[in-house]
Parts: sequence; C-alpha cells; structure tokens
Amino acid sequence: MDKVTKIKINDHMMKIHIITENEENPVILFIHGGPGGINRHDVMHNHLDLLDRFTLVGWDQRGTGGSYTGTDFSTMTAQQIVDDAEALIEWLCKRFHKDKIFILCLSWGSYVGTVLAAQHPEHVAAYIGYGQLVHGHRNEVESYRWVLEQAKKAGNEEDVKTLEALGEPVNGMYLGGPDALHTQRGLLNKYGGVSPRLHGDKYMDGRIGPMKASGEYTRLDWKGYRQGAEQCLIALWPTVGMLDFITDHTKFEVPFYIFQGHQDWNTPWTLLSDWFGKIEAPDKDLIFFENSGHNPMSDEPEAFKKAMREKFEAVMKKDKSRI
Repeated sequence: MDKVTKIKINDHMMKIHIITENEENPVILFIHGGPGGINRHDVMHNHLDLLDRFTLVGWDQRGTGGSYTGTDFSTMTAQQIVDDAEALIEWLCKRFHKDKIFILCLSWGSYVGTVLAAQHPEHVAAYIGYGQLVHGHRNEVESYRWVLEQAKKAGNEEDVKTLEALGEPVNGMYLGGPDALHTQRGLLNKYGGVSPRLHGDKYMDGRIGPMKASGEYTRLDWKGYRQGAEQCLIALWPTVGMLDFITDHTKFEVPFYIFQGHQDWNTPWTLLSDWFGKIEAPDKDLIFFENSGHNPMSDEPEAFKKAMREKFEAVMKKDKSRI
C-alpha cells in the first residue's frame, strides 16, 4: 500500500500518507516539526528501508500543507494539535487492527508527542523524540547566546550587530516577532547550530530543495504550506515559549526515548539532563548522536534507525498488546 488520502479528524480534513509492505507490521506515526513545518518526506521518502518491518504514516498537521484548507487560526491551540494526533492514532489503530502504535516526533512534534504520551498513553507503544523541546524560555536564550558567541568568535561584526539588535528573547519571544525568530534561526544555521551539514545564512537553505525533489508534495500542499506555516507559528509559538517539561511533564506510562544531536543548538542538547533525570517511565533512554544537529535522523540516518529498531523491537517483546 502506498496511499495518500484525506480523512476527517475532529471535524477537519487532514492529509496523511501511508506506506506499507505488510498491513500487519507495527505502525510508526511521524509527527512533524514547525509549528507548521511539514516534512513528511523526511521519513516517507528518505527512509523507506524501514518498510521491511514497519508501516510508515506521515501527517500534515492542521493548518499547513495538505491540511491547510478550512483552518480557523483564530481558535488554533497547541492542545488542539495534540487532540488531533490522538484522534489520528485511534483511527490508525482501528484501520490496522492495533492496540498501540509508535510515535516518532521531531522538534515541535516533540511537544505534541510528549503531551500526547502523558495524556493518552493507552494507544502509544513507545515515544521517540528528536530535536526534543524541554523548556521554552531556556531553549531560546541558550540558542541565542550560542549563536551570538559564534558570531563574535568569527569576528563577524555585522552578524553580532544583527543579533544584538534583536535582543535576548523572553519566554521564547523576540520583540521583533516571527521575523526576528527567523533571523536568529538563519544565523544559527549559518554557524552550524542546526546541522553540521548545513551552513547557509537562511534557515530554510538545504530544506526546500530536498522537499521539492522528493515528489511528496502536490501544488496544493505547497500552497497550504506557504499560506499556513507562518500562521501556525504565530498561533502556536507562544505555547512553545512557555513550556516547561522539567516541572510539569516527568511521569509517563509509555517507554520514553530521546534521540538527540550533540551539535543541536536549535533545541539545545544542554537542557536535557535536568529533565531526563526526573523522568519516570516503564523504560527510558537518552541517546546522543555526536555528529548530528537538530535532526539526527537526517544527519546520521543509519545510526539513528539502528537505535530506533532496537528500542521498538525490545518494546514489542515485552508488551503483549497488538502492536
């Protein structure tokens, strides 16, 4: 099966892509980043070797890509996205006759997946987060300070002035709003804080080309992405800025794994130890990928997938549910 379709989730039509060689295989739902940053191609196109063991599902979240049409951004909330994810998981469980599925969550998707795993563990076989969010305010402050330090070390006075003009963010928010955030992320990318593979001065450099080349997205998907991504960011970023998992999300009823790039300054790896030490779960692990940035599944794909397979296979041996 290689099926792209739309289904109704919480009264909203959303686009999903399902690929499987065997419908009895365990299901992995990929929850993308952003907010609003569709990149289902990153799994659905680049990692099809996983089909030997798993069914892969990509999903455009409400408000972006193929799920843009009909979105009311004035009422959009982070909890709404979590509720959508839960409804989609229930649908997938029914469709594939499963009790539980795996969730693979990138960046903003790690917010959605973490809250989902805490609120609705009954259908989650295990969680993997990468580019993991931990604390909104500290995330942005550490990211900002790191790139400012790199610009100073490089002797790039123009970049230093640009960053100093932005000012240090408070509760994840820059005074210049989303434009200032994009500027900081562009410079972060320039100095290698997003990925050791990418050094362009725009945050989207190195992303748009592969997205288009994948053939994963239709013209309507691209239109929905262009029109919706920024609106998703405006609606949902304040929630990112205020999140504090160290305080309010430490107990989980599902196996909880974090796969983090050791060169990630988009969601700084330095924040993880405080939180991870407090996490209570049936099983947990924090695995660092030394040559990776924000997306170790792209930076070190073979090492990432090997570790993921090992974790998921171990869960399936212990859990007697239908996975």
